[in-house]
Parts: sequence; structure tokens; C-alpha cells
Amino acid sequence: MDRRQFLGSTALAGLTGCARQVKTVATPPAPAAGALPTFDPVPKLAPIRAHTDRIFRVTVCVRPFRAAGPRLDVERVGDKTVVHNYGHGGSGWSLSWGSGALAVEKAMATGEREVGVIGCGALGLTAAILLQRAGAKVTIYAKERPPEVRSARATGSWTPDSRVALASAVSPDFPALWEKMCRYSFHTYESFLGMSGNPIEWTDRYMLSDDSPSGGGFGRARGGAQPGELDFAHYQDRVADLTPRPQVLPPGSHPFPTRYARRDTGLTFNVAGYSRQLVNDFLVEGGKLEMRELHSPSELSALPQKVLINCTGYGARALWKDESIVPVRGQIAWLIPQPGVNYGVFYKGVFMLARRDGIVIQDGGTKGEMEGYNDSSEQPDRPAAEAAVKVAEELFGRMAR
Repeated sequence: MDRRQFLGSTALAGLTGCARQVKTVATPPAPAAGALPTFDPVPKLAPIRAHTDRIFRVTVCVRPFRAAGPRLDVERVGDKTVVHNYGHGGSGWSLSWGSGALAVEKAMATGEREVGVIGCGALGLTAAILLQRAGAKVTIYAKERPPEVRSARATGSWTPDSRVALASAVSPDFPALWEKMCRYSFHTYESFLGMSGNPIEWTDRYMLSDDSPSGGGFGRARGGAQPGELDFAHYQDRVADLTPRPQVLPPGSHPFPTRYARRDTGLTFNVAGYSRQLVNDFLVEGGKLEMRELHSPSELSALPQKVLINCTGYGARALWKDESIVPVRGQIAWLIPQPGVNYGVFYKGVFMLARRDGIVIQDGGTKGEMEGYNDSSEQPDRPAAEAAVKVAEELFGRMAR
């Protein structure tokens, strides 16, 4: 999960031009030192019922990180044309539509109108639907389908540059390509807003601190790797126009027990409902889903389609023997959903996000973006999950009712 998402008014002078007369408009005085920042009122927020006995499951997701960014090239395997679409790190859901559009364009350029998709996660489902919209007849081949796929265990936040690449390893044109994928995806998500079940919705998130922000209370500032860290690429500034600017909330203006708070607004994916929506959309349009496990590229010869889009995520490391994929482990404790609670909080390294399908609690650890790096274990750690929930319990135990 990525917590780098927490990213005035202008006085206008008027001129009246009758007979060259100028009307002087007084300029408002500059705010005095210590004046409150401009912010919107915070609505009444119900505390999250964060108790360890409300954990109904603990899941682990291994994200497929590639230093050079997602693999999006075309390869010939025997008589098959394979368009690769995997290796998005923690940005799979966020970039899925834009990445899928690039893959579909390459697949349809072959002239084939029967196309297979390997994988039924975030990337596979979106690529399959985009193929259908382009006029193709599509079959998805997958070992698993939602909710068993790895991407079904994601935190559900819009994080389009979360460990998507290393700044020193990408090609010169990758930042522009990333922006293209990001904007395409974002505008596609707009079409899901307001749908039954709220598969996609805007929610507020609050970054909280007991310490002064100027002293690093909101976490380490962006900009350059720290000693022992890799230089993960950060591109959010390229699309800053897509989301509202964060607002610093002065002490006493918010219901949290911390002195300092900052709020931003972002997209939330209610993954259970959203995944079901995608599967239904695909099947309604005549798509076929065949459960099949592939162990090597040579097995593609048994598939009838001549063109395939490979959306196997972390599974591509074994299937394609792609050692460029590095696992990045992330664990979530799931709390029972609370009606009326639909916001997120980041406090003491723990991220909490209330979704329709559960309240996800993720401990970001102490290693920053290196947390979980090169850890392929998918075994849940219950004590660590409970420790993260206890951080939330302590916070909301102090919150005014």
C-alpha cells in the first residue's frame, strides 16, 4: 500500500473602462502569522470499532515489482503472439485500464479477432473487457478467479505510482507512458461512480500525527531514496490535477485525538463488489472463462487463439521464468464493515481504510517503501495483524464520540 497520496484563493482586481476611469479595488491584507489555513469543515465521523475480536480474516498479497516498470512488450512463442501486461508493483488496480488499453491495441493490430487472456485478476479482467469493446471474441484462461486471485487482497486505494518502477531503471519515455496509463484509467473509473453497490467511490483520508509536521510528524517527505532504500519512481505530480489538493486541518477543527491532521480525497476500490462487476460485465458480453493452470509457455500451443494477452501478475515469475519480478509482501487485517464509516486514516505507520466489504488495516512497518520488499511469503502473520489493530484501537479509544 502507498501513503504518498497526501499531496487559496486569488484576489482579483477589477478595471472599469468608461472614459478611462480606473476603479481601485482594495487588496485584502495578508494573513497574519499563525492564521488558520483554508479548509473545509470536517463532518461528524464515527470512530472505527477497532478491536482484535472484530478481525474476520487476515490476508497477504504479493505484488509483482519490476525495476524497469510493467512488462508491455510483444513476444512470439511458437505460432502464438503474446502481448505481455504484468509487473505493476502496487499499482495494478490503479493502472489496469490504461495498461490494458495499450495491450489491447497491440493485440488487435495483428488482425485476429479471437483473443485469449491469461489471468483473471485486475489486469486480466480489464484487458478482456477492453478487447470485447474493440470487437474481439475473448476467452480468459486462469488458475483462479475472484475472490481467490492475489489482486482481490489489495488495500483498495488509488495508488498509480506505488512501487511501479525504479527512477534509475526506467526508459526515458516511461514517465510519459505512465501518465498516459494513469489518466486513461482514472477517467474510466469515473464511469463506475454512482453505480449500485458503489464499486468505486471518493472517500476522505486523514493523516494524523501527535508531533509537529515540520518535524516529520506526517512521515518522511518525498524526494530521493534514504540510505539503504531503492529509488522508487514517484510520478504523482504529473497528474496532480486529477485529485483535490490536501488540506491541513488546524488543531481543534477535527474529531481526532491528535493535534495535527491533514486530509485528502481519493478513489477507493470496493474490491469485492468491483471484481464481481467486472466478471459479470465480461460474461454478459459473451466472454468465456476457462479454469486452466499453465506451467510453461510451451503449453500455450494447446490454446486455440493465435493471440494472447499475458496478465499473470506475480505468477509470471514462475510461468515465464521472469527473474526481473521481485515480490513485495503486504498484509491486511480485515475488520467487520461499519455502515456509515467511509473514510481512511494513517497513524503511526498503520493505514486504515473503511470499505463496503470490510475495514482494512495495514501496518506499513518501519522500512518505508522497502517494507515487504523481496519477501514472497504468503503466510498470514496473526500477531502482526493484531498489533496493527491495537494501534487503531488506541487511536479511536481516545476519539470523542
